Amino acid sequence: MGVHGELQYPLSERAQHLLKVLVERYIREGEPVGSRTLARESGLDISAATVRNVMADLEEMGLVRSPHTSAGRVPTVRGYRFFIDSLLKVEPLAPGQVRRLQAEIEEAAAGSDPHELAERASGILSEVTRMAGVVTVPRTEFRSLRQVEFLPLSGNRALAILVVDEREVQNRVIETGRPYGAEELQRISNYLNEHFAGLTLEEIRNRLVQDMEETRAHMSRLMEEAIEMGRRALAAPPESEEDCVVSGETQLMGFRELSDVDKLRQLFEAFEHKRELLGLLDRCVRADGVRIFIGEESGYEPLGECSVVSAPYRVDGRVVGVLGVIGPTRMAYDRVIPIVDVTARLLGAALNPRA
Repeated sequence: MGVHGELQYPLSERAQHLLKVLVERYIREGEPVGSRTLARESGLDISAATVRNVMADLEEMGLVRSPHTSAGRVPTVRGYRFFIDSLLKVEPLAPGQVRRLQAEIEEAAAGSDPHELAERASGILSEVTRMAGVVTVPRTEFRSLRQVEFLPLSGNRALAILVVDEREVQNRVIETGRPYGAEELQRISNYLNEHFAGLTLEEIRNRLVQDMEETRAHMSRLMEEAIEMGRRALAAPPESEEDCVVSGETQLMGFRELSDVDKLRQLFEAFEHKRELLGLLDRCVRADGVRIFIGEESGYEPLGECSVVSAPYRVDGRVVGVLGVIGPTRMAYDRVIPIVDVTARLLGAALNPRA
């Protein structure tokens, strides 16, 4: 992870080491760190006065600040960013931890519908990190159609029954333009199943449009009606149907900096309404690996005291969702980052179609 442009500082090795010790101590204890403590824990042969001089420089650079109630210092958002981008060493998860996560993710993915899978995966993240876990529901267009059937309804309507990925059944009422009988709808179902079963919903939508444009002049009536019915049944859901699941919100009440009633109320309302949270996670879709938002970096006021560690998960190389952990800015990044990274990879692997 590189240092973000404006955050490149000409810090000496000693200043970087003291900043690293300060951030790690504050993450661990949650209390402002004084110069005597830093001098003692740094392992350097320097006085508290020397440390105070270095801290004054770091404060001028905007990397640390002094709370008005204490002579000690705490990291700022910029300080955390410099720490994460330049000083943090992230160790891979132990093989045993990976195996336990893999077993839980595979169990969650087996036989679950997308919303249930997102709920269980977010619960796993929350349980492992002791913070809030968030997972977006896998995007529909990258799941495969196994079978489609149509049943007549009253008026110019029909019920489309879609079997997707062998684990989900979707029912959609569509407008048909004219009444259809059961036999007509069966012929249309047979045509669509013969030509499109096994393709992703996105591939089918693209093929339907292409077939309609390229072969309209040579189409039989059955082909034309089948393609039009397929287009209506497989229309992309509106963006409002996209969803994410948050688990473990109450875990955040245990952190002193988030225990203020007004802050908690804003935070829980944000989790409830989700729209802005989904917008934030959408910024992670194009990320290659883990992406971290610290406090105000999210641009979302209720998360001003929080950090979001997120990563996209993929099926067949395509991003179908995002997962992450929400916690205080003083979270143990070295522990949370590999958990989020590995969980995203495992969830994508569990969702990949098996031969």
